[in-house]
Amino acid sequence: MGRLLIVHHTPSPNLQAMYEAARAGAGTDEVSGVEVVSRPALTCTAVDVLEADGYLLGTPVNLGYLSGALKHFFDTVYYPCLEATVRRPFGAYLHGNNDAAGALRALESITTGLKWRAVRPPVVVTGEPAKADLEACWELGAMVAAEVGDI
Repeated sequence: MGRLLIVHHTPSPNLQAMYEAARAGAGTDEVSGVEVVSRPALTCTAVDVLEADGYLLGTPVNLGYLSGALKHFFDTVYYPCLEATVRRPFGAYLHGNNDAAGALRALESITTGLKWRAVRPPVVVTGEPAKADLEACWELGAMVAAEVGDI
C-alpha cells in the first residue's frame, strides 16, 4: 500500500477549507491502495517523509514567501531525505492575500533540489477560496493519491 503524506500549515479558515478539500480528494474511493497521513509542518519529521511515497504540501503565503512552518519542514528534512526521495510525486496548494510569486519560486527551487516530481502545477488562491478553487484542491489531492495508489 502506498502512503501519501500531507504536510500542511493551516492557520486560517481559508487554508482549512483548502486542506479539507485536498484531504477529501486524497481519500476518494476512486483511488485505492493509499494510506493518507496528515502532519502539521512544524511536527513533520524526516522519518515521516521517508516512509511516504508521495507528498501534498499546503501553506499560506506570508509576505510573498512560503510560511516559516513549511520552510522549517524543508530545512529539517532536506538533507536526510535528499537521496532517498528522488522522483517522488508531490502537489501543493498555497493561499495568500496577494502575490504568491516568491513562494512559488521558493517551492520550485526546494522541490527541484530534492528532485521531486510535480504531479501538476500548484493550486494558488488569493482571497477567499471559491467553489472552483476548492474543486481544484480536491482534484490535486486525488491526483497525487492516484500517483501513489491504485486507480
